[in-house]
Amino acid sequence: MSLPRAPVSPRRGAAAASSVARVRNFSCPHCRHVVYFDATSCVNCATAVAFDPGARAIVRASSGSPCANARIAGCNWVGRAPGALCESCAYTRTRPADGDVAGLAAFALVEAAKRRLLFELIELGLPLRRFSDGPGGLGFDLLSSAYEPVTTGHQDGIVTVDLAEAEPSYRERMRVQLGEPYRTLLGHLRHEVGHWYETVLVAEGSPQQEACRRIFGDERADYQAALDRHYAHGAPRDWRERFVSAYASMHPWEDWAETFAHYLHINDALRTAAAWGVRVDGPAAGLAEQQPLQSDPPDADGDISELLEAWIPLTLALNAINRSMGVDDLYPFVLGPAVQRKLTFVDQLARGVAPGA
Repeated sequence: MSLPRAPVSPRRGAAAASSVARVRNFSCPHCRHVVYFDATSCVNCATAVAFDPGARAIVRASSGSPCANARIAGCNWVGRAPGALCESCAYTRTRPADGDVAGLAAFALVEAAKRRLLFELIELGLPLRRFSDGPGGLGFDLLSSAYEPVTTGHQDGIVTVDLAEAEPSYRERMRVQLGEPYRTLLGHLRHEVGHWYETVLVAEGSPQQEACRRIFGDERADYQAALDRHYAHGAPRDWRERFVSAYASMHPWEDWAETFAHYLHINDALRTAAAWGVRVDGPAAGLAEQQPLQSDPPDADGDISELLEAWIPLTLALNAINRSMGVDDLYPFVLGPAVQRKLTFVDQLARGVAPGA
């Protein structure tokens, strides 16, 4: 959700993604057994481990200083200095008080999702600037609605998250109530940080802004009126032909944020699939424009057309596997031509390529 915003921050320059192959299948630095991104110890040899964001690797915990939130938030990242917060936790502006046991438990879950978000943003080479660096920088207020009303959203670089979203039953209840096919902590963070990136990648008065308005619509449209209309009448009947989600149809700001979130979904999942060697050699009966149904996720940077070529067959296969387990589709969305054009625009801006090139 976007809140009316102040003048946007100036763009810090075109973002150029690194050509370095991505590391997504981490291993223990002692025994080389597989460990996950959020691991604090190896299940095979019990070596204490941590994640080093500079090296983008799992290292021995003793090789660096633990994050100051290691105990209170279960953070497994190396701190920037002894007694200091890590690169991810430093983006949090507000957290629950030390005595708020329930709030801190939820806070730890949100921080875990935020670490994965920051890891991907670093990997993609997207510009990052903390709130502590000046007005318009990115920050997170993680607040509990148990004490006061909290609206998850973004305003002037600050992403606010209601910690109630960390409770699965609450999140599922809201998902059903709002008719959403997907609702996760990571999804919330990707959507809200997308609002910030619109202010960073689409500078006020720039050619990019005019192009953005042609593709997503004019963001100067009354936001509150659009919000009221959406919750009173719902999405237009043809929203699937033009938007990635019903919520994206509400206002151009939300269309951008939803599209940006899916851009991050696609990149993150494909990089993980490539690192783990996950590919699809599907049946002869595939997509109309692609026979047979195959996916070979790229292990280096590619443009959105290459990503989608791998993504769509992969999600069809993974959705089929999920259904065989009796659970909902892993990726319950359809990326039509209009949505793919929007993803192309976001991808070009994220990679520092002139839109339309």
